Amino acid sequence: MEKLRIYAFADEASGQVKGQIDAMVRNGLDGLEIRGVDGQNVADISPEKAREVRRMLDDAGLKVWSVGSPIGKISIETDSFPSHLDKLRHVLDLARELGTENVRMFSFYIPDGRHPEFRGRVMDRMGQMLKAAEGSGIALCHENEKGIYGDTADRCAELLNVFPSLKGVFDPANFVQCGQDTLDAWKLLRDRTHYLHIKDALADGRVVPAGRGIGHVKDILDDFRALGGSAVTVEPHLSVFDGLKDLEQAGSRTRVDEYSYPSADAAFDAACAALNDISGPAGA
Repeated sequence: MEKLRIYAFADEASGQVKGQIDAMVRNGLDGLEIRGVDGQNVADISPEKAREVRRMLDDAGLKVWSVGSPIGKISIETDSFPSHLDKLRHVLDLARELGTENVRMFSFYIPDGRHPEFRGRVMDRMGQMLKAAEGSGIALCHENEKGIYGDTADRCAELLNVFPSLKGVFDPANFVQCGQDTLDAWKLLRDRTHYLHIKDALADGRVVPAGRGIGHVKDILDDFRALGGSAVTVEPHLSVFDGLKDLEQAGSRTRVDEYSYPSADAAFDAACAALNDISGPAGA
């Protein structure tokens, strides 16, 4: 079995790239799913900043696995799509500068219960985004997320079937928060999952370290590896950090009042330790 390659949303340890590097090195990780960069969202940085970050990571023996972009995390009903498509093109440029072949993205926030009404618009816009990425050598990787079109396994599978070039990111905690059984979701999506987000949750939606919730993270991770999968991203969400309020839809806040830690570094280290507990030391 191939050694597990472990990346992380290290902005949960520090908003500064240097602090992120320290946290990844301290935990023996392979690199970064880049999201927060010295006070900016990654989608807003310049190509020059991307090159600077890449040099810092190269010097530390780390790499960018994926751009943890906010692409697709806008309202299907009210937000401007043309400007968002321009942002995607910028993110694709940044991905090239950062040396990654993956961009994490979403399938638009949908008004409650109105998924069928907006299906056509979602499919049209997803198609336009995939068209923008054609020929770039960069894969768009759709993450399940509460409140978006692809929040349930059935709708994730629909998107992946309609768009063969789209890849899947499987986040167990997000499925728990949508009331979706994660093992049922995994059976449906396992063959189209490019990588995993390591995040667990309790039945009430509270985020907990991997293996402590009802997300069946170990079972899913074991099967993912048996299928030949080797890349995962640790996404702690174990304590409120400066950027969390900017990562979720207005009025929708992840509950993180349990399993709280005295610092962002401590929470990050706890999340990495929990993954090691269920996968073996350093992802062996």
